[in-house]
Amino acid sequence: MKEVIVGVDVGGTNSPFGFVDSEGNILGKGSIKTSDFELFEDYLDALLIEVNAVAGALKDVSIKGYGIGAPNGNYYTGSIDNAPNLRWKGKILFSEMVRAKTGLPAYLTNDANAAAIGEKVFGNAKDMNDFIIVTLGTGLGSGIFCGGQLLYGSTGFAGELGHTIVIDGGRQCGCGRKGCLETYASATGIVKTVIKLLKERTDESSLRYADKDKIDSKSIYDAAVEGDKSALEAFEYTGEILGKALANATAFSSPEAIFLFGGLANSGKYIFESTKKHMEENMLNNFKGTVKVLPSGLKENTAAMLGAAALCWNEMNK
Repeated sequence: MKEVIVGVDVGGTNSPFGFVDSEGNILGKGSIKTSDFELFEDYLDALLIEVNAVAGALKDVSIKGYGIGAPNGNYYTGSIDNAPNLRWKGKILFSEMVRAKTGLPAYLTNDANAAAIGEKVFGNAKDMNDFIIVTLGTGLGSGIFCGGQLLYGSTGFAGELGHTIVIDGGRQCGCGRKGCLETYASATGIVKTVIKLLKERTDESSLRYADKDKIDSKSIYDAAVEGDKSALEAFEYTGEILGKALANATAFSSPEAIFLFGGLANSGKYIFESTKKHMEENMLNNFKGTVKVLPSGLKENTAAMLGAAALCWNEMNK
C-alpha cells in the first residue's frame, strides 16, 4: 500500500487534486467544479466523496493527509480569507473542517506559496535557499523563500508582489485598489495592454480583427511569433513593468533565482527577454548580475497540487 497525500488546488472554476507520494509522483488525479457550489460545506462534501471514489479505484493507496493550495489561503489559520474569485465569502476554516471530517492532518497555504514549496521540494529550486516564484496567470501570485524558509510574515499573507502598486492611479484591480502589478504583468494584464495598443495604433495586426473576448495570452504569443508589432510591443511593455518590480523585489530579499510560471510564462523568450533586460537596467548595483530568471521546473497543471502535498509531507515530518 503506497502512502500518499491528497494535494488540492482550489481554483475559482475547478479544484483538481492528486495523490502525491513522498517522491513527488502523482499516482492518480481527480477534479470537481468549485463554481458549482454556493455553500462551502457542500463543496467540501463533494470534494471528499470524489477523493474517496478515485482512491477506491486506485486500490493501492493509503491517504495520510491533505495539503491545500487556495487563493487568500492563510497558513497560520488554515483558512481562506475573503478570496475575491471564490463564491464563499468571509473566513473559511478549510483545514479544520477537513480534519473534522476525515480525522487526518490537513494543512493549507495560498496557491502561489504552494507552487513555491513545490519548486523547492520537487522542482528546479531543490538546491536553493533563496528564491522567488512568480505565477503569471489570471492574476500575479508570488512565493518567497528566504534562508530556506517560506516567507509568511506576521499575518500569513507576506509575498503579495501582485498587489504592489506600480502605476499610481493605474488600472483597477480586483483587490479594490488601482495600479497593482497584476493588472499589467499577468495573462489578463497583457490582454488589456494589447487592446489599448490596438486603439492607439493604426498598423496592421491580426489581433485587430479578433473577437476582443477571445484574445488571450496564447493568441498574443502566436501573433508575436508572426512579428505582429502590437503583440511585440505588448510583451516589451509587460516585461518592462515586471522587470522593474522584480528589481525592487531583489532589493529586499536578494534571491538566487526568480522563477516565472503560469500561462504568460509559457510565452518563453517574449516575456523572459524583456523582463530580464528591464530587471537588470533597474537593479541596485550591488545586485546586478546576481539573479537568474528561470522557467519553473514543474508542469503548470500540477504545480499547486504538488506544492500543497509537499507542504503536508513537510509538516508531518517535523
